[in-house]
Formats: sequence, C-alpha cells, structure tokens
Amino acid sequence: MILTQYYLDCLSQASYLVGDESTGRAVVVDPRRDVGEYLADAGAQGLTIELVVETHFHADFLSGHLEMAAATGAEIGYSSVATTDFPFRPLGDGERLDLGEVVLEFRHTPGHTPESMSIVVWERAEDPEPYAVLTGDTLFIGDVGRPDLLSSFGHSGEVLAGSLYDSLHNRLMSLPDATRVFPGHGAGSACGKNLSTETSSTIGDQRRTNYAVKLPDKETFIGLITEGQPTAPEYFSHDAVLNRSDHALLDEDEPPAGLLLADLDAAVRGGAVVVDGRDPEEFARGHVVGSINIGLNGRYAEFAGSILPVDADIVLVVDPGSELEAKNRLARIGFDRVVGKLVDPYAVMQVRPGRVATASRLTADMLVDRLSDVDDLQLVDVRSPGECGTSGVIPGSVNLPVPVVRARMGELSPGRPTVVYCAGGYRSSVVASMLRSEGFGDVSDLVGGYAAWESLAEDVG
Repeated sequence: MILTQYYLDCLSQASYLVGDESTGRAVVVDPRRDVGEYLADAGAQGLTIELVVETHFHADFLSGHLEMAAATGAEIGYSSVATTDFPFRPLGDGERLDLGEVVLEFRHTPGHTPESMSIVVWERAEDPEPYAVLTGDTLFIGDVGRPDLLSSFGHSGEVLAGSLYDSLHNRLMSLPDATRVFPGHGAGSACGKNLSTETSSTIGDQRRTNYAVKLPDKETFIGLITEGQPTAPEYFSHDAVLNRSDHALLDEDEPPAGLLLADLDAAVRGGAVVVDGRDPEEFARGHVVGSINIGLNGRYAEFAGSILPVDADIVLVVDPGSELEAKNRLARIGFDRVVGKLVDPYAVMQVRPGRVATASRLTADMLVDRLSDVDDLQLVDVRSPGECGTSGVIPGSVNLPVPVVRARMGELSPGRPTVVYCAGGYRSSVVASMLRSEGFGDVSDLVGGYAAWESLAEDVG
C-alpha cells in the first residue's frame, strides 16, 4: 500500500494519494488545484490514478478534481447524496472499492456538510482491522468540523451539528483504537476552532483527548460546537459554489502576463486591485501607491480571499521569479482573475518615485507615545475573537477580524489617525494597506503585533 499525505501549510489543508503497488491502481483524495505534484508522484511509483474522491464540497479552497480528471481521465467521486454541474460517480454509504490488495470503504459522515463522507482504508482485504481512515472535515486532530458554514445556503447549523454527533459516534468512533486518523485540515484552518498542529493521530487518541468527542451527550455537543467558531473568510461561500460547478481549468505552468506601469494604471481604472506579495518590511520601504500588501511568505491565499472582492481583476507586484507561485496560490481559492504582473517593479519604482509610497510601521514604544499624544487615535485589532480572549487586548482597541474588515469598514473613520495590530505583524500590514487603498489618510501598523506590546508591558512592569 502507498498512502501519501500532502500538507499545504498556507491553507492548513491535507490531501492524499492512496495506491496499490501490486496493481498500480490509485485514488487521489481532496486534491488541491495545482495537481502536478500528485501526477509526478504517481508516475514515479508506477501508479494510474483512476478516481478522484472529494470528501465534501469544500469552502476553504477550490479543489482540483476537474484538473485531475482532465489530466488522467479519472472519474470524480462524491457521496451519492451530492449534486453537481458535472458528471461524477456517486459513492454509496458502505460501498467498497478494491484497488487490488488495498480496499477502500466509503462511509457517509454528514454534519460538516450534508454530503460529507470519510474513507476507511484497509492495507489488505483480509486484515481484521483497517489501517486508517481519511476523515475529511468530519474529524480533525483535537476538533471536529464546524457545522455552520452552510447557514447562508439554508442549512441549520444545529441540525447539521446533530448529524455530526451521530456520524462521529456511530461511523467513526466505532472503528478500532489503532486505526490511524488522517484529517482534511490542521491548525490555522477556519473549518474548526481547536485544531491541533499534528496532522495525524489514531481513533484511540481522539477518543481520549478530543474535547468534542468526549462531550457527554448530543445536546451539549450541539451547543458547544455551534458557538465560538472563527469568522469565516468572505471567499468561503464563493468556493462552496464553485466546487460543485463546471468551471474553467487552471494551467499551473502558465505565468501571468507582463504589464508595464501604463497597463497597470489602465487595469486599475477598470476596477482591478494591485496586490503586493512582498514581505511587510519591503512593502513599507516602498510600494506602488494604492497597492495592498499580502505577503507570499504568509497565508497568502486565505487573506487575499478575506479582503479582496471575489469579482475583481488582480495585478500582481512580486519579487521577480515569484509570479507563477502567486498566481497559482490565488487559483487555489478560485481567484483566477489575475490579469498580469508588473514587469521589473523595483526599476519602475526607482524611475517613477512619484508613484511610490511608504508605509508607517510603529514599534511598541512608538505606539505608547502615539497613544499619549493623539487624543482621537483609532486602534484596530484584527485578530480573531478567540485570540483576543486568550491573550488580551490593547486598551481602547476595536476588534475587527480580518475576514470582516471590508464589510464593517464603515464603522471606522477614514479621517482619524489609525493604528492596526495583530499577533505578529503580518495581518496588520494586510489590513493597514487595504485601508489606505480605500482612502484612509493616516494609517500605521504595529511591528511585532500584540506580542511586542505585551513584551513591552512586561518589561515596564
């Protein structure tokens, strides 16, 4: 048996290649949209991918089922209760697929979504116990999938939470303790609220340590699982629809077109946004006026999806050589409207200094002085409510998590001096640059974030 986990840190997302060496037959589960790595690994191991299985309609990324099917001729498999705009193989509850010695069993485990399912993997058909279970977004390490993401589509979070409880206890916890658990996400994903940094476990470990599994009854489970979930990024509903539609395929090898400054200006006049993928420090030293800083070295796609309009064209400004990565990472969340990248951005900024702006970044000491000197300072905390409750806040700040800043921007005054902070300084640069692009005049962000503020307070104390 071949079972390979592919873990994408920037989206906290896991996908899988399961194959049988004796027959060369293989299945890919929940692939990301740039499918080249799966194809290369399958080829190197003599495997033929014959089925692409989706555990559910994902909201946090645009899956690669269409790209994989086009590249290999494989069928696409969903739960038999799913409906799509493209042909797929319906997989019934309890249905088994023999790859050779390796056997897969598809178990319907609704709750995160109505069509969610898990895949039980036997290394050999005659084995008394399964080797593993791929749980999708039903069971995570330390948590379970949130049931509230489809509330805007008419599905009750409480009803789905009840289904999730039944799926956990009747379909997954009935597996032997030694069964390995391979989930669809890890820490950092907004698909749950308490995900572990571990990317695998066992049923026995989860039975003993997972707070949601250990809850005493369904009523308690429903109450706890439906409250305190992190704010879902705006693009989640967009991707949930795209994943069931017959959309255009990604060409992961095609770089974005090169644009001159005049081309960039024309695109902006047509409604495009300029996304600068450099680190906050580089962005602060100089950037094209009006651009939004979303660093490639962070959770690039997630925060792009949180603050950029889903229907806007995008112009990239990145270090030379990073253009294809930036385009493909945006494509992973279905943001395909990259019209090009600025050619030689450093030369452009050197030749056209009038088109360059710098960004104000304050140290914790400087923020103390600013709070003392500026009476109407507007302090914006863009961390999640859970982070604020755990670590504390800077007095006088208003909490606007990144996913809601654009929708609630009207609660802020563009004319007031503003300081944005997060945990470490990445998200604050994203939001501060977005506010500047929307006409806020005096915006700074806090270098080192709340951690720097807390460290200063401890030193002073």
